[in-house]
Amino acid sequence: MKESLLQKYSADEAQKHLEPFEALAQDNTTWNHTFDGLAVFSATGLFKVVGVHKSFEELALVADSFHTKPLWQYFQSLDHFHVLGLTLHDIRLFEGTRHTLTEVVFNADTPKTITEALGDELTDKYSTVASYGGTGGESSSMHHGQGGRSEETEIDAERFFRVVANAIYEQYSKPSGWPLILAALTEHHNLFQKVSNNPLLLSKGIAMNPSSVSTDKLASMAWEIMEPEYNLKLDTLVASFEQARANGKGSDDYKEVAVAAVEARIDTLIVEADRIIPVRITNLVTGNTQKKDMINPKVDDLLDDMGELVMKMGGQVMVLPAEKMPSQTGLAAIFRY
Repeated sequence: MKESLLQKYSADEAQKHLEPFEALAQDNTTWNHTFDGLAVFSATGLFKVVGVHKSFEELALVADSFHTKPLWQYFQSLDHFHVLGLTLHDIRLFEGTRHTLTEVVFNADTPKTITEALGDELTDKYSTVASYGGTGGESSSMHHGQGGRSEETEIDAERFFRVVANAIYEQYSKPSGWPLILAALTEHHNLFQKVSNNPLLLSKGIAMNPSSVSTDKLASMAWEIMEPEYNLKLDTLVASFEQARANGKGSDDYKEVAVAAVEARIDTLIVEADRIIPVRITNLVTGNTQKKDMINPKVDDLLDDMGELVMKMGGQVMVLPAEKMPSQTGLAAIFRY
């Protein structure tokens, strides 16, 4: 960074730009509460530190715009999902990716327990129904014979599951568009599937009490379910590009793609996660490009600059690992026309 800054600034000015980073390096509070990955953005009047649950390839860039491509992959929805941990008494929700599983802090409108969900409609007998030794203290079945008491328990459970299903769909699944994986005892899956109208709820779930396993174990089990879904999405995306290229509506030539980007003709841009292309778009009208050295303080990665431009123009950008890319050039674009 210093070497790059000195190409544009005096030694004193370069040092002023580096001071926040030096202070960060000495900030024990930050390093005692680290995430798997860290992104730091600095400019005059701004210094932002972002921790994320994903490790990054180390990279330091000085340029006339922020380098945000590693964060696109983290936030894109291709490998994101929710896991709903459901028991007869309460719920937990997790936000997951291939890298991690993090518990969601519910908003005030989400019922977290059966009492919050049903309130006065909860039968008095529910709280007296005996537990039958399920994993983690939960009843292993709702069908043990206790006459009317068992029937009332089943009715309460169905109503609870319906309230939860609706709340999770409206407040989390619908806004995010992420698939939902249910983690619950085997006998609760059919009932929840029956009362849920969530089109994002996957048919395959985790058949165990979610409270009986660690978050890491739950994450591993969830990704086993999600990985085929993720690969299917990637295959569909790649097939769409191949079809577009065959029809003259796709390209992996960066010069051609740069022109299409400034003309707002790109519907979807696919970029390689860890590829850096030291090329600058020199004209935002014509899309002309020029190769530069990355040490140049005006040069960022072409893929990063092009992706930001595509997003500003209303297109979508997907970041894929190298082994999943449909081209060898580091990018692939599907044109609108």
